[in-house]
Amino acid sequence: MNCIYCKHPHTYVLADKQHKCSKCKRKFSVSKIQREEKLFIHFQDGDTARQTSIQTKMHFLTVQKYFEKFRTTIALNSDSMYQNNGNKTTDYDEYLYLPQSLNIKDNIDKIQHFLTLSYDDTIYNIMMPKAKQSLLCKQDNNRQKLRMKYLKFNTISHFSKSQNVITKFWDYFEKFICRYKGVSNEKFIFYLKEAEWRFNLQQKQKIK
Repeated sequence: MNCIYCKHPHTYVLADKQHKCSKCKRKFSVSKIQREEKLFIHFQDGDTARQTSIQTKMHFLTVQKYFEKFRTTIALNSDSMYQNNGNKTTDYDEYLYLPQSLNIKDNIDKIQHFLTLSYDDTIYNIMMPKAKQSLLCKQDNNRQKLRMKYLKFNTISHFSKSQNVITKFWDYFEKFICRYKGVSNEKFIFYLKEAEWRFNLQQKQKIK
């Protein structure tokens, strides 16, 4: 079996059943690789961590850990792709997201603000700085401005009939994120990047 790190053709099996490369001397577990490949199929098919845990009979926390790893990898790959194609950007716009179950008046500090760019019918998202709740509480004028911006923005985006690739992504994201409850601020970017990845895959399939 080839080494998964340096691709050297000569590896040998250790007593603990791990493989070790005779060149770079690094170890790897074939069973772990196979498990990760199996879980990625479920992830790619759109199964949640809980659904996958039930279907594979693996512990939920184990599956969740792998899914978080997949999302992190997707986010890093997205950044690399954009660095190589950023000069092709043709359009961009900002988006203000708040779960439909939350009232804008009482949850102004929970709005997620990101910038969506497009190049070659491909989407790339950048999180914008999040206003500190303490500052918003002290500056009622700023809170009102942000509230009005959100309401105006969503009225335009939700009722506009003309759609480009960016607004199509926003519609896709709104439906995608509804599957997940209680996504924290820290992990929101990774779910946004997953939605971006899935949307871009769909776009490429349409072109084919």
